[in-house]
Amino acid sequence: MDWRAEVLDQLDLYWEHNLTPRLGGLTDDEYFWEPVKDCWSVRTAADGRATLDGTRETPEPPPVTTIAWRLTHVAFQVLAIRTSTHFGDGSLTMATAQLPVSADAAVAALRAHYQDWRDAVSGLDKAALERPIGEAEGPWGDRPMATLMLHVNREVMHHGAEVALLRDLHRAHFS
Repeated sequence: MDWRAEVLDQLDLYWEHNLTPRLGGLTDDEYFWEPVKDCWSVRTAADGRATLDGTRETPEPPPVTTIAWRLTHVAFQVLAIRTSTHFGDGSLTMATAQLPVSADAAVAALRAHYQDWRDAVSGLDKAALERPIGEAEGPWGDRPMATLMLHVNREVMHHGAEVALLRDLHRAHFS
């Protein structure tokens, strides 16, 4: 069994047949739409720098988040920072990332960071899949890279489904 291929095939299938088609035509109105009060989103400061709400502790219950928050979370916290940490120089953090401030820029960032993650994990051999992921993943640091790959798949699918639902709700609300 080639577990790397299986996990990548799962992610690719979701990416190509579920998520990517649902991102087509995403507008800035949809991207920043806040369906309820106190949504978490991407905010632009006076200096033009974008930040992601709620990067510290998450309250219970967690707040509703916008498409902007979800796509930025997946593109940067799930994919890009992990690619930098596990396969690069580790210099990309939420403090150093240039977060997108439009739907088009967010989709482009998501596509680029997905491809970077996919390219990096596609080169892992059996030994690398079994190696502990290390302290960058906190209490899960002793778990193997294969576990991190599965977690990334879950995050992409989970938040991708939420993006699709928010797009459906936006369409229903404004049509």
